[in-house]
Amino acid sequence: MNRRRCKKLSGRLVQAAMREEAGTVRALVRAGADPDGANADGTTPLYAAAVGGATEIVACLLDAGASPDVESRDETDGTPLCAAAAWGHADVVRQLLAHGADPGLREDDGEGRSPLEWARNGHHTKTAELLLAAGAQSPDETTRAAATPAG
Repeated sequence: MNRRRCKKLSGRLVQAAMREEAGTVRALVRAGADPDGANADGTTPLYAAAVGGATEIVACLLDAGASPDVESRDETDGTPLCAAAAWGHADVVRQLLAHGADPGLREDDGEGRSPLEWARNGHHTKTAELLLAAGAQSPDETTRAAATPAG
């Protein structure tokens, strides 16, 4: 598939994910759209679906091979897990974790907030519990671990 067609399909896939159009997402994936392909703004389809809590679309994209840790590159975007955690979409968090999302991966190339920080900031207790069960560490635990001398 040529580069221009790939870019066009990626843009359409992100739009369909944002609009929660599951049938269109499935059709575009079947047509060869890259499930990790970002639109012109840098937003990935999985991030767009995660922000909206679109569990069916998240499942479709993950099944099509979307990486759960690919970060969107728009100035307001981040990782799909951070997006789902920030909005308290526990079912999406569960799906992403089941497909290998790193519960400790900070957005902004490791310099931003973690999914757990987003969940707690939004008072999403169930989401925070899912992340902790998956191995996420509280910032105070991370600081303590780094300060403890290796034995």
